[in-house]
Amino acid sequence: MTPNIVIDAKNVTLSFGAGDGRVDVLRQVDLRVAAGERVAILGPSGSGKSSLMAVLAGLEQANSGQVLVAGADFSALDEDGLARARRGRIGIVLQAFHLIPTMTALENVAVPLELAKIDGHGARAAAELESVGLGHRMRHYPTQLSGGEQQRVGIARALAARPALIFADEPTGNLDAATGEAVVEMLFARLEETGATLILITHDAALAARCDRIIEMKDGRIVRDSSRDTSSDSSTAAAFDAVAE
Repeated sequence: MTPNIVIDAKNVTLSFGAGDGRVDVLRQVDLRVAAGERVAILGPSGSGKSSLMAVLAGLEQANSGQVLVAGADFSALDEDGLARARRGRIGIVLQAFHLIPTMTALENVAVPLELAKIDGHGARAAAELESVGLGHRMRHYPTQLSGGEQQRVGIARALAARPALIFADEPTGNLDAATGEAVVEMLFARLEETGATLILITHDAALAARCDRIIEMKDGRIVRDSSRDTSSDSSTAAAFDAVAE
């Protein structure tokens, strides 16, 4: 893998079922993402954007194609191998938070650090919660936290191991507008501090416009890939602006 390329996916296909019941979810998708990029993936329901995230994050195995992620060949790994490869490489922020209800905020953030065998996981988890403004809520359980606080715990958990890649799937989907905006500000601020690459799955064009690059999907294919780099291609810049408006 080229040193500054953190994702290199080639001819990726994903389908479920067989025969007349076969559903093609991803169709020969090619995607390269450089380290430090902020990439938004837009598309209607059923376009394949969440399935692409699942394959790139090692949560789903593609039927064919090559998927190189942060130095690991995901296409050559089984389910256990993918789970091991995710540790320390990938952080995931989900719409539904998915915190462990029987664990405190501190314990939720510490779990992936323990699994990655990172020394001083308790202190690291505490520092990460401090960084998202939840130092005073470390001992609280998810049911004692607001939706915005739960998502900030999710961000702390995703970033605590300093992964190369952060995947965020509709991170504001369960939040009201004001809380969602605050969470987004927190997420982007922490990404700026850590330097992690972001893959953001969203249906919100305004949120996508905060990224360096917008990828649009339809029927399992990438149909547009627009960058903020206005120096090289004015038509690309115009396409980006059209999505952002």
